[in-house]
Amino acid sequence: MTERLNENEIPTDYRAGFIQGKLIDEALAENYIRHTLIGDPDADALIAYLSTLSPEEAENWLRQGIEIGLDGLADAPDEVRDFFTKMETVPAWFDPQKVNKGCAAFHRHSTMFVGAFVAGVLVEGFATLISKSFCITGRVIDQGVRRLKQNNLHLMEIMLPGGLERYGDGWKLSMRLRLIHARIRLMLSHSQDWDTAAWGVPISAAHIGLATTVFSALLLKRVKSLGVNLSEEERESFMMIWRYTGYLMGVPESILFDSEQSALHLQRVGAMCEPSPTYESIIMANALINSAPIVAGITEPKARRNLANYIYRISRALIGTELADQLNFPNHNPFGVLAFFRFKNGLGNLLQRLFPSLEKRSRSGQFMQLLEVSLYNQNGIRYRMPGHLYAEQDQEL
Repeated sequence: MTERLNENEIPTDYRAGFIQGKLIDEALAENYIRHTLIGDPDADALIAYLSTLSPEEAENWLRQGIEIGLDGLADAPDEVRDFFTKMETVPAWFDPQKVNKGCAAFHRHSTMFVGAFVAGVLVEGFATLISKSFCITGRVIDQGVRRLKQNNLHLMEIMLPGGLERYGDGWKLSMRLRLIHARIRLMLSHSQDWDTAAWGVPISAAHIGLATTVFSALLLKRVKSLGVNLSEEERESFMMIWRYTGYLMGVPESILFDSEQSALHLQRVGAMCEPSPTYESIIMANALINSAPIVAGITEPKARRNLANYIYRISRALIGTELADQLNFPNHNPFGVLAFFRFKNGLGNLLQRLFPSLEKRSRSGQFMQLLEVSLYNQNGIRYRMPGHLYAEQDQEL
């Protein structure tokens, strides 16, 4: 039996929220707080070793391990082989065939999913203390458009059939993201900018675990409010995609959801344990929304402002007035926004039933739009790790 948490073990900024979280589910609240003290032991050990090598040698081993697998690591150091040997094991609960319905559902409604992702759950994710890690490094503030496109690309690739299989780009991007998190965690842990006693471990297991619930179950909830209704089989498939993505990104089984219901419960308790949004959360959330028009290819200042204001209205309607006010969002009236989207989706579904050829054309158009707002690189995935803590001192990743 796990011993009860001592108050002195709890990072100071979490103590007030922990008291509230315990009122909902004491055991889960304790589990969440424990994971704020944990990073990603396997990835952290690998990155600590690779940090002793030259950037070129480290990049080469990561490329070999991710792109080729164990066959490319015959001469690799034990630290590298050990990590990738573990990653070759697929958990028994993952069925690559069952994810196809979730993939199809996502691409059938990709415009709504990406809209709810950017205006809803990304904002809600950054309302936690994870915002401090990204704000300190500047990896959204200074390079917001690029980061938003990278998020979109990862989302698109894990939602392609076969994307999460061993040599799929969704698998590779999840692994790359996991290792970048470990690299930033290592640099922050040696930085005077990070207060471990107050905030726990940078980019902790708790935060990555919570992020998977936000991007899965909470995203399904948000798109439903926009009028997207999925079958039970599609929802279960979508959740399996994100459960396995969380596994690939280093979320321990001890905080990894196993159903839509458990994910929503963890999201509720975890969010309760988090402190109120900090100024870093405010900066991050507003930077994301103001980057979205540029990602969409709109550069004319007035048009950008108009679209940003519209996204603020959608976001306020999705995340609620209380959180929107805490994030200093403009006080736009969200009345009728969600009703409009529900009507639009209902009309679209009716037209596609009456004219089946429209559905194929709509899916093709949505996929091309998704490509346009993603950071697609024809030269393949880059595996160079950040060389500096602060983005302005680093070259683009």
